Amino acid sequence: MNDLSLIITTPTAVAARLTDIRHLRAEDASGAFGIWPGHADLLTALAISVINWRTSDGREGHCAVRGGVLTVRDGVQIAVATREAVLGDDLRALERDVLVRFRRNLEQEGEARSGARRMHLAAIRHILTYLRPDRRAGNPFASTLDSREDVP
Repeated sequence: MNDLSLIITTPTAVAARLTDIRHLRAEDASGAFGIWPGHADLLTALAISVINWRTSDGREGHCAVRGGVLTVRDGVQIAVATREAVLGDDLRALERDVLVRFRRNLEQEGEARSGARRMHLAAIRHILTYLRPDRRAGNPFASTLDSREDVP
């Protein structure tokens, strides 16, 4: 039986490229799952988690990923595309330090997106006030704008 090959990429680098993987463990929204040689083709969105693998000579490897996409092709090729990847020998340290940082960054990005969304909506409302002054009750500029000849 053939061994698995694994490539883990980020937008700026190849974090890992291995060819002698015996099995791999990853995690998506449904939970943890394993991949052995001969696995069916698969495409799944990964959770923020640690990918673990064992090589044919018994060595273990770990990589914390900040979500991403995992594909299995032809039963032997595994590819992971992720925003951020951190390789490490100490599984506990990856889970304790790196995953906590990834989750904190995700929260902060969500808060920033939410703030940007609020600002975007406020800007649209403000623009609409000037485009349709007759639709905005209490608009101090409505009488000024309505008296101009160039306003429809």
